[in-house]
Amino acid sequence: MSLNIVFAASEAAPFSKTGGLADVAGALPSALEKLDCRVCVFLPFHRVTALGGFDVSETGVQVSVPIGSKQVRGRVFKAVSSGPDVYLIKCDEYFDRTFLYGTPELDYSDNLERFAFFSRAVLEAIRALAIRPDIIHSNDWQTGLVGAYLNDFYRSDPLFAKAANLFTVHNLAYQGLFSPGLYGLTGLSQSFFSPEGLEFWGRVSLLKAGIVSADIISTVSETYAKEIQMPEQGCGLDGLLRHNSQALFGIINGVDYNEWSPEADAFIPQKYSPVNMKGKAVCRAELIKEFGLKLKAGAPLIGMVTRLTEQKGMAILASAMPELMKLDIGFVLLGTGDKKYVDMAERFASDYKPKLGVKIAFENKLAHLVEAGADMFLMPSRYEPCGLNQIYSLKYGTVPVVRATGGLEDTVKDAGAGAVGNTGFKFKDYSGEALVNAVKRAAALFKDKNAWKELQLNGMKEDFSWEKSAIRYLELYRKAAKK
Repeated sequence: MSLNIVFAASEAAPFSKTGGLADVAGALPSALEKLDCRVCVFLPFHRVTALGGFDVSETGVQVSVPIGSKQVRGRVFKAVSSGPDVYLIKCDEYFDRTFLYGTPELDYSDNLERFAFFSRAVLEAIRALAIRPDIIHSNDWQTGLVGAYLNDFYRSDPLFAKAANLFTVHNLAYQGLFSPGLYGLTGLSQSFFSPEGLEFWGRVSLLKAGIVSADIISTVSETYAKEIQMPEQGCGLDGLLRHNSQALFGIINGVDYNEWSPEADAFIPQKYSPVNMKGKAVCRAELIKEFGLKLKAGAPLIGMVTRLTEQKGMAILASAMPELMKLDIGFVLLGTGDKKYVDMAERFASDYKPKLGVKIAFENKLAHLVEAGADMFLMPSRYEPCGLNQIYSLKYGTVPVVRATGGLEDTVKDAGAGAVGNTGFKFKDYSGEALVNAVKRAAALFKDKNAWKELQLNGMKEDFSWEKSAIRYLELYRKAAKK
């Protein structure tokens, strides 16, 4: 049975992007259409989209949404696309801004009404365009009110009578929390502001609204789906998620191997493949030159491309670095983030030159070179809902060294576990000592060139394409439709 799917998100590549949600919203709909689904995507018409030079046209559809006591109007545009239909909801009052969610210092103070407008505007646009959805797939707190509005205002409309709602949590830590005094702006029934609804310790939680309104809840790895049901990573919602455990599923994000593969990568100095790995040595030499390193012969080179934040493990990296730098290794780090960790990384670059190089920047081309040129890729995350760099690393024959959490646990097979097809190294404790021990294990195996080559080739055979993930989503859609 072919399904008619509406995909609602606050960002999607290539139209707008701040993180992994955009990659999912940009790739999953196309993969679903290859499975004979009809998919249309709804996005805000952000300023960055308007400046992006995309071919868009007006549909003639206008929407009007009550926000508190005022009516906010928007126009619906359609992007010219060879893939799924992409509709852009234009409301300059809310979306003609430099940043998507806030400045680097502060979130926008009107984010509740911005995304309340967008969530209801999606449903109004569906009605105006006469789309008859089987599934409405909403994502993260910015679209958490879609399901709430669907249940509160649209169920009596025959167009929505059979529409099931799947809600995906990409990162539970971002909940869309607002003052209770703003609740009236949503227009929702007062009864929904309750512990069984979107009330969260006296505040309005748009993420919770998405969870309690959904027929099926998904998140971006099987292990993360388990972790968020426990207090340590449940962000105060673990009890609710345990209560809904039968409707909660984890699906690993896919990756685009047209962009992230050493056989196709346009950003690296020489392509390579599992059959001919010579190009990796060329990339390694270029990476060492780029960062100005001097390494001992036979020393492995570790790479990191990351946000410099607590979530990404910067605290334990800080405690581990003195011990790591006693080893015969090289280290390159590329990223931006919190000032205290930026300062820390710059101290590392000064203290451990020429074994360690740091660039405080986001550079896509250089990120590709790190993936291709490093021997190992380090991800010591405190938590990691899915993670993509470890998946890229596998394809590039760059052995991941990761903390066993979330998607890192699900995608990397530890070389010490004795299983067939091992692909990397994992450590469990969130500590500098555990990190150092994992790197030592990896460095020891690196000396055995045959064993290391086998590990690389195992990783390069792994398949985390969107086609596989889309099949899992299709299974969930059918489960939601039955409910």
